[in-house]
Amino acid sequence: MIKLENIHPLTDFKRNAKAFVDRIKATKSPIVLTVNGKAEVVIQDAAAFQEMTERLQQVEEELRALKLQALKQDLDVGARQLQSGEHTDYGDDSLATLHETIKSRGRKRLAQTKPS
Repeated sequence: MIKLENIHPLTDFKRNAKAFVDRIKATKSPIVLTVNGKAEVVIQDAAAFQEMTERLQQVEEELRALKLQALKQDLDVGARQLQSGEHTDYGDDSLATLHETIKSRGRKRLAQTKPS
């Protein structure tokens, strides 16, 4: 999270670049530079940036692994249901009904998850 004291105009940074760089290195906190009052650039310590990038890559890899695991579990459930006969065959004439059933279930789930 960016703290308010770490938001500065670009012109201040231009005038005092060395002091800003020293501060960033000491605190390891990024600084947001603004142009005309709007955030435009973030300046961050290189080591902190590298650490953040590595953590993000690790999280993405873990998420991919979790998604793959969930997909495998879903496929296993589907395969077991097919083997045990716990499925319904659909043809061209019944696809519209299937589509409406899926939409209806989705709406019910959304209604159940919405706060009252």
